[in-house]
Amino acid sequence: MKAELAQQRSLLELAELDAELARLTHRAANLPEQQSYDTVQADHREAGDRLAALAIALEDIDSEVARFESEIDGVRQREDRDRKLLDSGSVNPKQLEELQHELETLERRQASLEDSLLEVMERLEQMTGDRSGQTAKVEALQGDLSAAGFARDQALAEIEDLRGVRAARRNEIVSGLDSALVALYERQRATSGAGAARLLGHRCGACRIELDRGELARISAAAEDEVVRCPECQAILLRLGGA
Repeated sequence: MKAELAQQRSLLELAELDAELARLTHRAANLPEQQSYDTVQADHREAGDRLAALAIALEDIDSEVARFESEIDGVRQREDRDRKLLDSGSVNPKQLEELQHELETLERRQASLEDSLLEVMERLEQMTGDRSGQTAKVEALQGDLSAAGFARDQALAEIEDLRGVRAARRNEIVSGLDSALVALYERQRATSGAGAARLLGHRCGACRIELDRGELARISAAAEDEVVRCPECQAILLRLGGA
């Protein structure tokens, strides 16, 4: 196959564009901004889970408070009833003794319930503070997540803009190349990832392998417009020197 030097230069630019497009694709798939977003998202999710757990725990404590308050109220009502009976003077000595004993028991029960309620209220206060702190953390992380998402989207948009420019230039180059040369280039690119590369001294610019003297002599003897290929990776070798 023959290819004029102008075609070879265009093919080299095409290869360089494809290499840049591949780098852009890799960069888009491995954005530091995406990694930062993922980290903040994980922190935000963890903080949200913690906040949800606190909300459930607070509901349980509220139930405990309501139960203790209800029990204390019941004990007080019984105390009030017994005291009214005592104050009425209508009880006999045996009933009086029983009422006094029951009042002592109720007072101990009330004191125990109030102590338990106090402990629960202290836990409630602590956990309410924890929830406030956790809510603030979730809100702060939401702000961080929005900022990280914006930075990621900006980076992706810049990559897509550059990719659009390079893809347009690629189409322009391909339209000006011989179709058979393009087909050969594309087949090779599909096989090894590099369709063409410059001959760099004694090395193939695609696979970076140093060619032996026999191959170099064969390549040197080929006509300037002859399409030659690397004996190792089969990429089209472009003998353009410093051009």
